[in-house]
Amino acid sequence: MTVVTQPDVTVIIGAYEAMPYLVECLASVEAQTIDPARMEVIAVDDGSTDGTGEYLEEFADRAPMPVTVIRQDNSGGPSGPRNVGLGKAAGRYVFFLDADDRLGPEALERMVAMADKNGTDVVLGKVEGINRIPPKSMWGKTLDRTDVFSSNIKFTLSAQKLFRRALLEKHGMRFDESLWTGEDALFTMEAYLRADGVSVVADYPCYYLVGREDGKHVTKTGSYTLRFDSARALMKLIADMVPAGDKRDTLMIRPFLITLLPQFGPKFLTDDEEVRRHKFELAKPLMEAYWTPGVARRLKVHERLRLHLVAMQRPELLLDVVKFVKAKKQAAAILEKRGTRVYLVYPHFRSKEAGIPDQVYLAEPREARAFEGYREAAANSFLRRALRKIRRMLPSGGFGAAAA
Repeated sequence: MTVVTQPDVTVIIGAYEAMPYLVECLASVEAQTIDPARMEVIAVDDGSTDGTGEYLEEFADRAPMPVTVIRQDNSGGPSGPRNVGLGKAAGRYVFFLDADDRLGPEALERMVAMADKNGTDVVLGKVEGINRIPPKSMWGKTLDRTDVFSSNIKFTLSAQKLFRRALLEKHGMRFDESLWTGEDALFTMEAYLRADGVSVVADYPCYYLVGREDGKHVTKTGSYTLRFDSARALMKLIADMVPAGDKRDTLMIRPFLITLLPQFGPKFLTDDEEVRRHKFELAKPLMEAYWTPGVARRLKVHERLRLHLVAMQRPELLLDVVKFVKAKKQAAAILEKRGTRVYLVYPHFRSKEAGIPDQVYLAEPREARAFEGYREAAANSFLRRALRKIRRMLPSGGFGAAAA
C-alpha cells in the first residue's frame, strides 16, 4: 500500500501567453534542490493561444514532481488562475510563481526551511531583476522573524512569496477578482497582518523578476481609475484591520506613496482638464478618510506638499509643484530657530495668495540631516506640533478636509 504524504510546498503558476518565457520558468522549477517528492506544481493556463497550455502538459509528462495542468477560458487577470490553483493546492505552503519569471535553484528549500525553523506564516525571498527593477529596501538583512510594522516589507506586496496554506484557509483568503490591478497587494497585506510572524531571506536570490521584451509583464494599465480602485481597497483593508494611530499611519504610507501619489506626478501635467478634475474627485474621499498628520510626517516635503494640495483640492497650485519636481530641481533650504527647523522652498512657499502653512514645507529629521547647519535636537517634536497645527487650520478640523 502506497502512503501518500502531504507535499511541503505547492507551486502555483498562472500562465497566459507565456511563451517563450515559460520554458525558463519551468526549467527553474525542475532545477529546485528541494526533493521533488516534497513539492507539487499546479499550473493554470488562462486561455492562451501561443502554445502555453501544450508546453505545460509536456512538462507535466516529464517532470520529476507531480504536476497538475488546468486549462480554462481567459479570466482577464491573474486573480482567477491563482484562486483556482489555491483551491487545488495540497502543500503545507504555497508559492505563487509568475510564468515569465524564475526561481533561484535553492529558493523553495531555503524558504520552507526558514518557515519551519521560525514557525512563520509568510516568507519573502530576495528578488532580483532581469530587465526590470525589483523592490530593494527590504533586502538589507535576513530576518528570522519580523512583522509588517517594524520592517520595509510593506513595500513589496506582490504575490511571489511563500505562504502557509493553513493561514490562508483559516481566513478564507483569496485574490479579489473584481480588482484589475493591486489584487496581490490586498492579498499580501492581509497575509502580513494575519501572520504569526514573517521571515525574510535576504542572502540568496530566490526570485528573478523578468522584464519581457513585449512588455506584457507590466500590470494592465487600463484606466487611471483602476489605480484609485486599488488604493481605495488597500486603504480600506488597512483601516478595517488596524486601529487608528501610529501603526495604521505606518502602513498607509504604502498606498499613498506607491498607488495614489503617482497619479499626481509628471503624468498629471499631460492629463487634460477633465481627467485632472476627475482625479481630484476620486482622491477627495480617500484624503478625507485616511490622510492624517501621522502619514504626512512620514513623507518627504515634496510628497507631503503634493498630497496636501490634493487634500485641499488645489489643482492649480499642484501643477507648479509637479513641474518643479519633474525638473529634478533641488529645493533651497531655509534654516530657522537656530538650525532646528529646515524649510524646503518648493513652489508657493510663504505665498499669501496660496495660503499653504509653513509647516507643510518643514523637513522632518531624516530629510533635514542632508543640510549643513541643521540641529536635530527638539526638531522632531517641533514637527509633530507643527503638523497638529495644520490639522486645526484645515476646514472642518479635518486634516484631509477639502476646501469649499
